[in-house]
Parts: sequence; structure tokens; C-alpha cells
Amino acid sequence: MTADLSQIVKAYDVRGVVPDQWDETLAELFGAAFVRVTDADAIVVGHDMRPSSPGLSDAFARGAARLGADVTLIGLCSTDQLYFASGSFDLPGAMFTASHNPAQYNGIKMCRAGAAPVGQDTGLAEIRELAERWSETGAPEAAPTPGTITHRDTLTDYATYLKSLVDLRTIRPLKVVVDAGNGMGGHTVPTVFAGLPLDTVPMYFELDGTFPNHEANPLDPKNIVDLQARVLAEGADLGLAFDGDADRCFVVDERGEPVSPSAITALVAARELAKTPGGTIIHNLITSWSVPEVVRENGGEPVRTRVGHSFIKEEMAKTGAIFGGEHSAHYYFKDFWNADTGMLAALHVLAALGGQDGPLSGLVAAYDRYASSGEINSTVADQAASAAKVRATYEGEGVTLDDLDGLTVTAADWWFNLRASNTEPLLRLNVEARDEATMTKIRDEVLALVRATA
Repeated sequence: MTADLSQIVKAYDVRGVVPDQWDETLAELFGAAFVRVTDADAIVVGHDMRPSSPGLSDAFARGAARLGADVTLIGLCSTDQLYFASGSFDLPGAMFTASHNPAQYNGIKMCRAGAAPVGQDTGLAEIRELAERWSETGAPEAAPTPGTITHRDTLTDYATYLKSLVDLRTIRPLKVVVDAGNGMGGHTVPTVFAGLPLDTVPMYFELDGTFPNHEANPLDPKNIVDLQARVLAEGADLGLAFDGDADRCFVVDERGEPVSPSAITALVAARELAKTPGGTIIHNLITSWSVPEVVRENGGEPVRTRVGHSFIKEEMAKTGAIFGGEHSAHYYFKDFWNADTGMLAALHVLAALGGQDGPLSGLVAAYDRYASSGEINSTVADQAASAAKVRATYEGEGVTLDDLDGLTVTAADWWFNLRASNTEPLLRLNVEARDEATMTKIRDEVLALVRATA
């Protein structure tokens, strides 16, 4: 196994092809490095349904126990279920998943006690350095007393906790189609929804890390086509789609139309502000203008931040924010240790919809105010050169430019953000405008500039 782990240790997690880029030997070293960096005497470890996940998580546990840490294995779980365990047990945690990536991938999402994030600047760089060194020199010396490895099921406790945060007992009955994409939503949804006034229509609940029906990435429109059709066929009130590790939730209304994650962010923000007046709400810089508008209209304080869960969680902790949302359907809650949970966001949507008589399309219309392009990827050989060309074109055009995360250009009636991917030769474009025609014009102008240099 190569000692260069730069290809698999990303900004927020470990992710790569198994066994080509990493394997159980390396997972064991990551477990030891995780304990050394966090100085933990006990940790919690969970995994998704991928074929390689049980072996990798067991190896990680062995590495952690070798250095003296007691390990609680919670087995099959969603990523937010692992965060629940980390928060409720107050232990560092590791989740084995590659989220929505294809079957041959796997990865590790790590957190400190209380589900605090581990990213490049908060321990991940040191974990990589130790694992690289030990892959060359051999495993570190074992602790005088190795740690124990025990098993514990947390699914029922997780479900009970979520339902304690959102009261759905008195909502009107709702028919909901849920597409689990053969991912961990098929494991968590039956227990979380049990006892609620919901008629649940399951789709692809069978746990299968080879993803036989469609990629478990609802952000790609082609992966929610089945859900949209089923919502219409069933006459359902809404549809929910979870990604592979079920930490993200996407919503489809009764017409089969996708509801933007920005609209969900605004809806949940309004509900959280009703509980905690004057609270701070975090939103990344790609969420719609409607989010800070709704936050202010409801007496809250919006705070704009970079894209990415480690940045959002750090800002949540720093500001004491009660809620945060991203364009990618990650939703973060103070009541959930500042961690992201698509399931809790889904419960809020169900509570809001079931607490009134109108359809979901009418409910979210107040939160969906602008025309948006969605995220558009362009493959470019030189990301910096393409971005520089765009910057030069728009400088001095009566707009404002900022570099919080990539390049954001803002005018009176539109804005766009152009960001480089951390992992691929891509530039990601998001455009929003006050009307569809303006959005289309700006989108096409920027894409022409980006792709001319591709």
C-alpha cells in the first residue's frame, strides 16, 4: 500500500476505491491514528451497507483498540445516527461510508466527541500524516492494556430522540413516498416513522451497496425520476429521497416537482426561529437569497459561510446558531450537536405540511422566490485560468466580487458563484436571478467563458 494518501484524504473525510486505493490494513492504521490525534480512551464506530464496510470498520476498531481505546461498534447506521451516538455518548466517532459515490468506493467520516467535525484543519491532516508514516514503518507500538470492542444498537434511541424534537402526533394523516436508493434510509425510516400518522410507500428499501436501481445521489435529477413518478401514481402528499448514508434528504411536492433545498432551509429556519426567537441561522453562500430574507422576516440573524460541513459546524459552534442549511440538502441543528441530519429536516417538513391543510407546493411557494440554475459542472484543464477569465470579464461591471469560497459576483438582480472542486478537474457554477430570463442569460454567459478555456 502506498504511503501517499493525498488521493484519498479529502478536505472533510477519507474516500477512495477499495481495495485499489485503500484496504483493511490501512483502515487499521487510520483507527490507531484517530485515537492518537483525538487522545480518546473510547470511541464509537458505525458503517453503511457497502460490501466493504463491515470489514473496514472492524479493522479501524482493531487499530483503535490496539492503542488502548474502548470501541463501541453500532453496526449498520446512517451517518446522522453515528453523529447521534457521538453526541449522546460524548465520544469521538467514525462512520464508514462513501455517501453517494459508486459501489467500489468507501470512506470514513470522523468526528470528535459531541459530533464536532474533523477536517483538514481540525485533525484530519495529522491523521493522514500518522497513517502515511505507519504504512511505511509498521503499526505503532500497542498500548500496555488494549481497549475492548463491544456492540450496541442505537437505532431505537436515535429515532426516539429525533421524534422528541419535532411533534408529529397531531398532524393530519399524510401519504409519503420514500426512495431510500438501497441506502441507509431503508434501515432508519421504518423505525423513525413508526407510530406516526403517515402512510409510507417504500421504494428501494433493500440495503444493497451495489445500488441496483439508481445511484444514491438525489442531487442529480435523473436519480429522483422514479420517486417523482411514484408520487404522482400514488397521489401522495410528498416524496422524500435519501442519499446513500441517509444524512441528506431531498423533497418532492405533490405535483412530483423537486423542492429546492434552499426553500427547505428557509422553511425549517422559520420553524426553528418560532421556537427560539432572534436566533442565528447559518447558510452557505450558494443558498438562495430567499434564505436570509426569510430569516430576517422571522426576526433571526442570517450568517453566510463557505460550503462544506466542517465550515458550517465550526460557524454553528462559534455563533451559537440554532440551525444551518446548504444548497446540497445538508441541514444542521443545534439540538443535534450542530451536526447534519436529513431525517430531522424531513420531520420538520412533515410537521409543517401536516399542520395545515394546503398542498406542499403552496406551503413552500413563500420560500422559493427566485430563478436558480442549480449546480452546473464544467470539466476544465486549468481551473484557476478559467476562473481568472471570468473574474476579469465581470470586474468593473457595477458588481461586487468576493472570494469567501471561489468567486461570487453579485449584481442588483442576480448573482453567481464559481467554485473549483476539491477532488476533480471541475468548476461548479450556481446562478440565481430575480427572473428566469436573467438567470438564463447570466448562466449562459459564464458557461461560455468557462468552457471556452476548457
